Amino acid sequence: MDELEIVQSDHTVEVRLDRPAKANALSACVVEGLLDLLDECERRRVRLLIFSGNGAHFCAGFDLGGLQAQTDGDLLWRLIRIEMLLQRIHHAPFLTMALAHGTVVGAGTDLVCVCALRIAAPGTSFRMPGWRFGVALGTRRLVARIGTSAARSVLLEGRRFDAEEALRIGFVDRIAPGESWREEIRKAQRAACALDSEATASLLCTSVADTRSEDMASLVSTAGRPGLKSRLLAYQEAARRRTGLAKPEVLSTADPKPANLVKQ
Repeated sequence: MDELEIVQSDHTVEVRLDRPAKANALSACVVEGLLDLLDECERRRVRLLIFSGNGAHFCAGFDLGGLQAQTDGDLLWRLIRIEMLLQRIHHAPFLTMALAHGTVVGAGTDLVCVCALRIAAPGTSFRMPGWRFGVALGTRRLVARIGTSAARSVLLEGRRFDAEEALRIGFVDRIAPGESWREEIRKAQRAACALDSEATASLLCTSVADTRSEDMASLVSTAGRPGLKSRLLAYQEAARRRTGLAKPEVLSTADPKPANLVKQ
């Protein structure tokens, strides 16, 4: 699809979110395209799947565009599909990698969290505001990644945390400038092929706790409360007042200064 830039080589697939005008926010079409891509990666026995984003930001999370025309049910279904996508990546039988830069918000931060390998460019910031509108998306996975205390601090306050803090608490593996990402990818390719595909899949399966049922139940029980659309509209209005934008369509307050990246 037009909003995903996919590059395939040998046993590696690189997918770049390509909605720079909307900070690569996750529309319903993008989510479905990524789910289809995961199906294809499993059929082709891919060894490494890499996520990155074109433009100034990796991913601004849930796309709020057209919010007024959607019902609570529409929005709940979109969130369920995002959770299904995140679960597929988290439990993929091949190695996954996120290359994050700029402002990363909400489901974009979740997308980084579920990847086995996580690299952030200098100046990257992360935020998970979902609990501000009463949605439990990825909470257990975040706790597993950075621990209970750090996760509660990030989620209760809905605050940004920068790349240095992300490295310190274990949210990312390394901070690396964009010009070094090709070398990071080569390292990941070597790791992805160190074992045969069956051994890799078994290792990845046994080293991740399977909380898929609990995670989906938490999402549905929180997002399924009546008034989801109203809560998102209130969040959007608060973002409008904070940023001065007439109608914010993403969950971020986009940083005006892009990260120093090179075209990969």
